[in-house]
Amino acid sequence: MRSVGGCVGATHLSWEDVAPHFDARDGGVLPDVHVPGTSVEDWQSLFDLVRERGWGCEYREGFARLPFPSAAEVFSRSAEGECVEVYVRPVPDVLAIFRAYSAEEIDFDVDLRELQGQDRLDILCDFLSAVGRRLGKPVIMTAEGFREFPILEYDPAADRVVLSAAES
Repeated sequence: MRSVGGCVGATHLSWEDVAPHFDARDGGVLPDVHVPGTSVEDWQSLFDLVRERGWGCEYREGFARLPFPSAAEVFSRSAEGECVEVYVRPVPDVLAIFRAYSAEEIDFDVDLRELQGQDRLDILCDFLSAVGRRLGKPVIMTAEGFREFPILEYDPAADRVVLSAAES
């Protein structure tokens, strides 16, 4: 099993349990992932985690690739500015795209086409766990455009990713 930052063994989910929710043919290939109740400091902690883990990353404002700023700089920009996106690759062939819409919530997408099979599920769970542990907050994955239907969640109390209560 490949690890994302030393979290081997953190996955307690089986591919068979989640496969129906990871069907990349259904059109919802970019599920929404979010961390509610965040702050600029949480964003900075996320940026620090990315750097510490050595995950591949790229900062963009619109189509411009720019040097990675601090979270304070990101959220002090004009609201009319270009969309801020942070491309993070916890492993070379898995991409998470973070969008800095608001300091109060960390939002990102993952691509289900890159997350097929147990090995890829383990990578996703390790990544969600690393983010959730760093922030001490739940990391919730929902169907694209349907936040009321959680699929997976990093549960800080259990210190692992679980199927949502609605799904289990």
